[in-house]
Amino acid sequence: MLYTPIINAQFEIIYYCLKENIRQQEMLEKYRELTRSLIEERDQFLKHSRAPKASEPLNLPYKHMEIDDLPIIRKVHDLDYQRILDYSEDLGKPIKPIRRRKTSPQLSKKEKCPRCHAPDSYLYLNNKQIGQRYCKVCHHTHVPGKESQKPRLIRCPHCMTALEKIKTREGFEIYKCKKKACPYYQQRKREIHKDSFLKATYLANPESMKLHYIYRDFQKEFKPLDKETPVKPTVDLSRIHHSQHVVSLAMTYHVNYAMSLRKTAAILYDIHQVTVSHQTIANWAETISLWVKPFTEHYPYELSDQFCGDETYIRIKGKWNYLIFFFDAINKIILSDHVSAHRDTDAAIEALREALVKINLEERENINFIVDGNPIYLLAQQYFAKHDIKFDITQVIGLTNEDEVSQEYRWLKQTIERLNRSFKSDYRVTNGFKSMNGAEVRITLFTTFYNFLRPHQALDYNIPVAIPEVQKQAHMPAKWLTLIELAQDYVESVA
Repeated sequence: MLYTPIINAQFEIIYYCLKENIRQQEMLEKYRELTRSLIEERDQFLKHSRAPKASEPLNLPYKHMEIDDLPIIRKVHDLDYQRILDYSEDLGKPIKPIRRRKTSPQLSKKEKCPRCHAPDSYLYLNNKQIGQRYCKVCHHTHVPGKESQKPRLIRCPHCMTALEKIKTREGFEIYKCKKKACPYYQQRKREIHKDSFLKATYLANPESMKLHYIYRDFQKEFKPLDKETPVKPTVDLSRIHHSQHVVSLAMTYHVNYAMSLRKTAAILYDIHQVTVSHQTIANWAETISLWVKPFTEHYPYELSDQFCGDETYIRIKGKWNYLIFFFDAINKIILSDHVSAHRDTDAAIEALREALVKINLEERENINFIVDGNPIYLLAQQYFAKHDIKFDITQVIGLTNEDEVSQEYRWLKQTIERLNRSFKSDYRVTNGFKSMNGAEVRITLFTTFYNFLRPHQALDYNIPVAIPEVQKQAHMPAKWLTLIELAQDYVESVA
């Protein structure tokens, strides 16, 4: 009986703890329900909001895409049927017009051979089912209205069979070798049957396996690798209200030390007692970029033979865009800084073109660009090879040296990644760009600073491109001012 109060007290304590625990669980469940409802309201608001939506970087498994060798492309010139007739006459084997029977189908008088332009009197109706014509003069076969469906000038490099166009995409066409006796097709099929997993996958879904030779023909207009005549900007720097020293001082803070426009305006006022708005500095930066860009692109650089390239992400108007750098890894010179809304072959073509313009192809042999596993560079290589511009692309794939190629060229891949980080240290200050024009202005100024004004540790703290007129100046604002004057003089002399 003495222990009864103690036992009752213990039961009361246990009952209170259980009751409190149940109350806390109920409150926790209410909090969870409230959180779920808030998340749903937020999602609905973002879904129907008109505010710009932030996109995610495009991260596709591009490594799975295979690029085949370049096909055999033969340039065929138009023939003159009259010259062929005269030549046959001189050989004593004249080609006479076709004498058709009255009961045989008659061709239209407007029909001509698409290759030698022979009239209908020299065209046979070779295949009545598909309407194929055969030219008696040049021995060319064609179907009226469908001459481009089976190109006879693009041939498989393995079996020399004419490739057939199977798909048309935006900007390019896809051709395929459908010959089952092609050595490429036979080799791929043998490789699949050797592996039990690949064989099972092929039997379950044959369309998922690539067996035939594939070629992508890009229809992008080819621009010769000539330095274009720069266009003289319409903005006159001499009409700026502030002194030239203030302008160059603003560029030193904004570009060299990666300060934002507002911080640059603040430091000009706090230290130099110069009142300038951030928008005025933005206008100065845009004007200067228009003058220095032709100078940076057309300068006669002294280059090494070690070139590398890579793409990185930048945000413009809340959406991810892509910046492709090509870089001289020895002399630390930026050769290309192309910005594109898409990470595609067109962007790689433009970036490589900017780099190739600065490289003297006539004096160099075995030009090699080191890139990652993105197939857009191989497709760009095929595009230039189609126009008789030859260079090599070496891909360094992955983060570890698992093959001899990675062991030999890994340092070049790390070098271009270091350049990306150098740019990103400036880019993070801006938290993204408000327009494509603003991004191009910033990138142009960064490239100009990197090539002509920035000391580099790998060069014993020397400038990659040391211009005597610039380097003899006592301080950085004077160097910026001299560089701008040289750019103006260049544009004035060639525009």
